[in-house]
Amino acid sequence: MFCFSYYDSPLGRLLLASDGKNLTGVWFEKQKYYAAALPNNSVENKGLPLFKQTAKWLDGYFKKQNPPCADIPLAPCGNDFRQCVWRILQEIPYGQVMTYGAIAKEVCRRLNKTSMSAQAVGGAVGHNPISIIIPCHRVVGANGSLTGYAGGLDIKKHLLALEGIELVNDNYVDIKNIKGFS
Repeated sequence: MFCFSYYDSPLGRLLLASDGKNLTGVWFEKQKYYAAALPNNSVENKGLPLFKQTAKWLDGYFKKQNPPCADIPLAPCGNDFRQCVWRILQEIPYGQVMTYGAIAKEVCRRLNKTSMSAQAVGGAVGHNPISIIIPCHRVVGANGSLTGYAGGLDIKKHLLALEGIELVNDNYVDIKNIKGFS
């Protein structure tokens, strides 16, 4: 049975969703695609141990402790392409960012494709149902620009700053933090 609970973060209230064993969603209240992976017949369950574990993980994250993603059993719902993109997102180190283009190249390598558009990757990133824990906020444009974020650019900026990523002119990251740049 699917269930949900809430977590009050320093950046706003989060909705947590689970299939009873795995975390299936984490959304900011006004986020695009809010609760998209949460069935209508889901029930609130504040006492689910997984939600307590997730709250502990989020507490650590917001205290800049960099908890490992592996601590939480994740089961985002999506096709093979999206799953591949979301696995790559989990590999972006804390305090670094990666471009949509770099992710597209890695998707091609992993799925044995000859080409992949950064826009297709952007669609998968934007539909990530497990915000923060699957760190879609760590993805930027080719020039370091802060492109869209389903939770809103202000939240993305706060999450990047929390991880120590320097912003330049309020809309770009310092390219020294982009994974793959020298």
